[in-house]
Amino acid sequence: MIKITSTEGLAAFCARAADAPYVTVDTEFLRERTYYSKLCLLQLAIPGEAEEDAVLVDPLAKGLSLDPLYDLFRNEAVVKVFHAARQDVEIFYVEGGVIPKPLFDTQVAAMVAGFGEQVGYETLVRKIAKANLDKSSRFTDWSRRPLTEAQEKYALADVTHLRVIYEFLEAELEKSGRLPWVEEELATLTEPSTYVIHPDEAWLRIKTRTNSGKFLAVVRELARFRETYAQSRNVPRSRVMKDDALLEIASTKPKTHNDLSRSRLLLRDARKGEIADGILAAVETGLNVPPEDQPKPDRSRDALQVNPALADLLRVLLKAKSEELGVAQKLIATSSDLDEIAAGLRDAAALKGWRREAFGEDALRLCDGKLALRAQGQSVVVFEV
Repeated sequence: MIKITSTEGLAAFCARAADAPYVTVDTEFLRERTYYSKLCLLQLAIPGEAEEDAVLVDPLAKGLSLDPLYDLFRNEAVVKVFHAARQDVEIFYVEGGVIPKPLFDTQVAAMVAGFGEQVGYETLVRKIAKANLDKSSRFTDWSRRPLTEAQEKYALADVTHLRVIYEFLEAELEKSGRLPWVEEELATLTEPSTYVIHPDEAWLRIKTRTNSGKFLAVVRELARFRETYAQSRNVPRSRVMKDDALLEIASTKPKTHNDLSRSRLLLRDARKGEIADGILAAVETGLNVPPEDQPKPDRSRDALQVNPALADLLRVLLKAKSEELGVAQKLIATSSDLDEIAAGLRDAAALKGWRREAFGEDALRLCDGKLALRAQGQSVVVFEV
C-alpha cells in the first residue's frame, strides 16, 4: 500500500496520472465540529493493477501541498471520477479554489443507467465490481494518526472498486447514448456558485409556514447573523443556534438578555456573549425593516390551477417512462414539475434538456390528448390516440 506524505510524492503520482484516461478520487473528512469540512485523507487511483496505481495521500502530513493535485484537476485530458461528488468537490473548491474537470459522478451515472434513486456506493460495488466492502471503519476518526490497517484498506477500496464501476457505467452510457444526459446533470456540480453560501440568502433554506413579512424579516436577519458567525469562526451553524431555536426567537422577538434567557430551545452558550449580542441585534434589525423591504413569500404556486386528474395521469406516465428507460423517477421529474405541467405551465425542468427527450415530449402530448395510457397486466402501455 503506497502512502504519500510529501509534495514530491504527490507530484510524482499526479505526473503519472496526467497520462491516464481517468483518475478515481475519494476523500475522508470530518465536519462535526467545523463549518467547513476538514480534509483528513485523500485516495487516488488510475487504471492498472500495480501497487503504485492506487495511493493514499495524507493531507495532514507536515509540509504537504495539494498543488500538484489541483494542477491535475485542471487537466481536462483526464476524467476525474467520484461517487456522490458534491461534498468532495466542495472541499477542493473551498481549500484550493479549483473544481475538477471533466467530472464523472458514478451516483448520477448509476441513476441514469437504471440502478435506482440515490444508489449507494456499496450497492454498486456489490452489483458491478462483485465485491463486498468492510464498513467497520466508515465512521472512525480520520484525523487521528496513525491510521489503522483497517482504515487504510477501507479507504483504498473506495477508489480501486470505483475504477471498475466507472468503466462499466461509462460503457453502458456510451452504448445507450446517454452520456450527454449525465454531462447535463453534472453541470451543477462544476458550477462554483453551487459551493458558495451567501449569508444574505441563508434564510431561504429555513422551512417556515408563516407568510408574515415582519416575521420573515427577523428570520432573515437571524439566519444572516448565524451564517456569518459560523463561517468566520469555522463552527457548525447548529452550534450557534439550530433552526427550531431560530424560529422560536423570531416568534418571541426578545429585546434583552433577560428575554433571551427564557428561550426553551436556544443552547446555553448562545444566551451570553457574542452570540447573544448578535441575536438581539439581528432581532432589532429585522423588526425595523420597512414593509417594502421585508421578504416576500413565494406565492407563485398558490395560484396554480392544477388539474388533479391530469396530474395523476402524468404520474402514471412518469412511472411508465421510468421503467421503460431504466432511469430513476426523481431524476426525470419532481412532483412540482408534474403539477406545473398539469396547470398548463411550460417552463418546468422536466420539459428541458434530456428530460424533455425522456419524458417531457410525451407529457405534453398526453396533456394535448394525443397520447393515452392503458393497463396491461402489471404494466402501463403508452399509445397514440
